[in-house]
Amino acid sequence: MHRMLLLILPDAAMPTLVSDDRQGIQSIEVGFRLLDVLAATSRPMMLRDIAKGAGMPAAKAHRYMVSFMRIGLIEQDRASGRYDLGSYALQLGLSGLGRLDPVRLAVPVLEDLCEEINGTVALAVWGNHGATVVRIVDAGGPVTITLRAGTVLPLYKSATGRAFAAFYRAPYLKKLLDDELHQAAEATKTSITNLKRQLEKNLIDIRQHGISRATGSLTPGINGFSAPVYDHSQTMVAAITSLGTVGDFNVEWDSPVAKAMLIAAGKLSQRLGYEAPTA
Repeated sequence: MHRMLLLILPDAAMPTLVSDDRQGIQSIEVGFRLLDVLAATSRPMMLRDIAKGAGMPAAKAHRYMVSFMRIGLIEQDRASGRYDLGSYALQLGLSGLGRLDPVRLAVPVLEDLCEEINGTVALAVWGNHGATVVRIVDAGGPVTITLRAGTVLPLYKSATGRAFAAFYRAPYLKKLLDDELHQAAEATKTSITNLKRQLEKNLIDIRQHGISRATGSLTPGINGFSAPVYDHSQTMVAAITSLGTVGDFNVEWDSPVAKAMLIAAGKLSQRLGYEAPTA
């Protein structure tokens, strides 16, 4: 069943149009400043405080709040008189979250990053078999980097896998990582204890810098960075990875590529509703 919404505009009998790149209804834009204040505060508020935060007189704010209550965007506690976001605001929020597809939203971010660093970039998500590549943007350089959608990357050796090992939380991940470590210990005749200690040291560095790296450990001659992408629940949902040839790809923690990677991952995370926790 479709729901018809009627928004009463208190400032004028007819909507006021403002000139911009596109025309809009100014009264709606003004009224939504009140919703911004409520959303940012994350707690019920008195009308005077909402109005002050929105920079408008309380009487004017009250007329907007009446309309918003009729729609269901806000609600008022009868005992305290405080206002909070209503059920329809929650419905809109959940509907918006359901439309946030990390793979689709990552495309322009990956394309811009590829152009900025002039290197191949990819997006990986956690699949049934581990860290799985789902999107690739090839820089088209003279050296072809073999990476295809559907490729499952190891947790122990690859930059992408290390990003998931450092920031992703899943019981199955620990099992996969333990299996890889035992295989590596057997293949190199190295103590499993030593491998685990070295991995933990690497993960500490990765968490400290917010980005993982690998130097020719997965594919000889290829370096990589991988930065985690988070959603609105502050959960890692993907990793943005960049790849390049040794000698042309600087893997210092503060290199231009690393900084560009962190910015790109931050943009996509923000688009998915992520808010970095305050210190």
